[in-house]
Amino acid sequence: MTTSLPTPASTSTSTSTSTSTSTSTSTSTSIAPFAVPAPAQRLERAATALTAHGFTVEILDDAAAARTRIKDLIPEGAGVFTGASETLRLSGIHEDINTGGRYDAIRPRVLAMDRATQMNEIRRLTAAPDVVVGSVHAVTETGSLVIASGSGSQLPANAGGAARAIWVVGAQKVVPDLPAALRRVEDHCLPLESARTQEAYGWDSAVNRLLVLNAEFQPGRGTVLLLREAIGF
Repeated sequence: MTTSLPTPASTSTSTSTSTSTSTSTSTSTSIAPFAVPAPAQRLERAATALTAHGFTVEILDDAAAARTRIKDLIPEGAGVFTGASETLRLSGIHEDINTGGRYDAIRPRVLAMDRATQMNEIRRLTAAPDVVVGSVHAVTETGSLVIASGSGSQLPANAGGAARAIWVVGAQKVVPDLPAALRRVEDHCLPLESARTQEAYGWDSAVNRLLVLNAEFQPGRGTVLLLREAIGF
């Protein structure tokens, strides 16, 4: 799954992809249901449940609206860490935060550091930023967020290390419950992420770690920007 930093090939679990017609058809069929944007009533149901669990939820029309809202939510000069996310990349939020000069962007600093000699500092920077911005792999109508990772490097900030967390979530990520969320991770997100990591790094991704956020006990810490459109994996 998505990782804050590339995961070495030796720690990845290969996702087998047969060249047979039957396997290809099966994969396409399994992916399709999890790519369809949830209708308005399901978005509202998820938003209501998340709010009851302590999250702040805003339903926005599209990624452009989220991109604008992010600028309102994060004060200038804040230390911001962006998780590896197709949603952030496609929306332009990744570029805004990491190259715009408005924030103390942590990701560019970490990528420029020596992993052999500065790993402890890298861990500290990514685990406890002022703000972490990312996405999730699934949001349930019962009020939970699910994030999968290969290395786990971006999970501490999401779990509670960051003072604030903001998740931008496409409508296709809404599922009925936790079992459906886990199926979405394995059947939909993992094949897409493995294709991305194969192209970028030459190895498959893996679901080595799962973070399930069932509630946010600290008022105002976790904000979910739930979009009416599909975006990302």
